[in-house]
Amino acid sequence: MKPYKIIISGGGTGGHIYPAIAIADECRKRWPDSVILFVGAKDRMEMQKVPAAGYKIKGLWISGLQRSLSAKNLAFPLKVVKSLFDAKKIIREFKPDIAIGTGGYASGPLLYMAIKRNIPTLIQEQNAFPGVTNKLLGKKVDKICVASEGLDRFFPADKIVLTGNPVRKDLLELDGLREEAIQHFSLDPNLKTLLVVGGSLGARRINELIHDQLSLLTQKVQIIWQCGSYGFDTYGDKAQDRVQVHAFLNRMDLAYAAADFIISRAGAGAISELSIVGKPVIFIPSPHVAEDHQTKNAQAMVARDAALMINESDLDQNFPIVWNGLMEDQELQDSLSKQIAEQALPEATAHIVNEIFELLS
Repeated sequence: MKPYKIIISGGGTGGHIYPAIAIADECRKRWPDSVILFVGAKDRMEMQKVPAAGYKIKGLWISGLQRSLSAKNLAFPLKVVKSLFDAKKIIREFKPDIAIGTGGYASGPLLYMAIKRNIPTLIQEQNAFPGVTNKLLGKKVDKICVASEGLDRFFPADKIVLTGNPVRKDLLELDGLREEAIQHFSLDPNLKTLLVVGGSLGARRINELIHDQLSLLTQKVQIIWQCGSYGFDTYGDKAQDRVQVHAFLNRMDLAYAAADFIISRAGAGAISELSIVGKPVIFIPSPHVAEDHQTKNAQAMVARDAALMINESDLDQNFPIVWNGLMEDQELQDSLSKQIAEQALPEATAHIVNEIFELLS
């Protein structure tokens, strides 16, 4: 049998890139002779992250429409035409057996051209509310792997497979790591621990909140505060007896193992990870992402009684109320842990690649 040739497109944000790389890794594990090519948007982060993961990538000249009036929008039609032409050329030369999209600007032209050439196609939608690219592609692709129920509002129901989002393998083995985690972070084993995560760059509004509420928080817990690379200049010197401040957390498995409570953004990848972790979570969704995905992701979890949520605009008024209510209610803590763990789909990557294999077959 000749090696499979697999083309994968997804990028713009880590939420699209890391699932794409996880899928590629699983494909390579199953079919070591397979040839895998990525297609991304020029000048976006995938052009660095994908080669760092060991894969070749080609770039398309494509970007999204700016929400505000912008001269950049004048080039958008030209970019679409050029990227469609280049995607057609890439597909003609590479001759893939399947095309996979995980969202982002480049996946639109690439999968559109694959569909035109009758190449099997699959998209993986991470969010509870799909992005524009995947909503447009969903009508034409062969299969849609999703991480949330209820997406038949946006996609043909007969194409949907509930698989979950790919997550880091080290998160599947947190049991038994708590003692190591406490030692790693030099924590007090008699105190409960709050983990605050805002992404690798940090989240400005969450950082402001934690700084303003330190006296309240440290009454009950010790804190591992990942403030991001941008936030560390401002908050790096705020460490104190019960407060650790980190620009990055290189051992997220130990951070999750140490945590009793978590404050987090509500990106699709974060929600998938936190479902596997199974701890009480307060989501503070970013209001600045495309189509307000994070708010919709968090609302979907709140609707299942699997998490708490506070909008950024309500933080000053509502955070002390929500936090104190969580601290004083052990039954709520237990219920949130149980319900969020029930949302976990830990074998997502393997399930997605099973669906890929069906199309290849």
